Amino acid sequence: MSDVSVSPSPVLSSMNALWQARYGTPPPATPLPESPVARSLMTHRSVRRFSPTPLPDGVLEAAVATAQSAPTSCNLQAWSVVAVHDAARRARLAKLAGDQEFITQAPLFLVWIADLSRLEQVGRAQGRELPGLDCLDTFMASVMDATLAAQNAAAAFESYGLGTVYVGAVRNHPEAFATELGLPPRAVAISGMSVGYPDRKHPTGIRPRLPQSTVLHTERYDPAAANDPATIAAYDQRLHAARVSQGLPARDWTASVLARMGDVAALHGREHLPRSLRSLGFVLGQE
Repeated sequence: MSDVSVSPSPVLSSMNALWQARYGTPPPATPLPESPVARSLMTHRSVRRFSPTPLPDGVLEAAVATAQSAPTSCNLQAWSVVAVHDAARRARLAKLAGDQEFITQAPLFLVWIADLSRLEQVGRAQGRELPGLDCLDTFMASVMDATLAAQNAAAAFESYGLGTVYVGAVRNHPEAFATELGLPPRAVAISGMSVGYPDRKHPTGIRPRLPQSTVLHTERYDPAAANDPATIAAYDQRLHAARVSQGLPARDWTASVLARMGDVAALHGREHLPRSLRSLGFVLGQE
């Protein structure tokens, strides 16, 4: 840690300008209401090149406080997070997570854990069996708790001028991650997060998302709107152009979906996750 001062991430000139950046289309006719929180969230971009500068003192603790302020199912708080500062450990974890260089570059790597082990220990301390731990819904709630906590923390880090990137590849080898991090049974890494100051020599732009017409439904789900071919084709063009303008490989959304979902080998081991979860103590079912 360091006591380097921090400042919020730069934002675009208005909410409407942020809309234009996020969707690649003109904003709604009615101006979007201003909000510093919405501004900060809409400026998010995944950072994959980091400065080695340490985080300022207190920022990690503040981010975890925001994480613990997130909603939690039934107040079970069924998650944990492991903060990895040690360069050698980060290098080992990077090897397990597809050799992604930013894990070793960033001074902090967080591993978010779906953690039912603490609840199991509560039961043991009271001499009680907890069959509810074996239900699929309990595992799902744990994953949701960890995810909501992680996103609160990501937003907090970004408000301090830091960059983040989620790392799903912690699920490539969940047993190995559990061993490296000393996780108990019924605990599994669900996401990693590299945190640090963005490398100013390699700025990251905002990438367009699917238009709201495909994800926002009123009263009932509208399959025609969600899957409109013309809307998807137009989005493919916007994303392709944005990637090219940001110096990224030319690729559209449809091609990414086909590449990722068209062959289970593209999941790099995550196709075996049910087996891995059971080996880590999760039952995932109670008829």
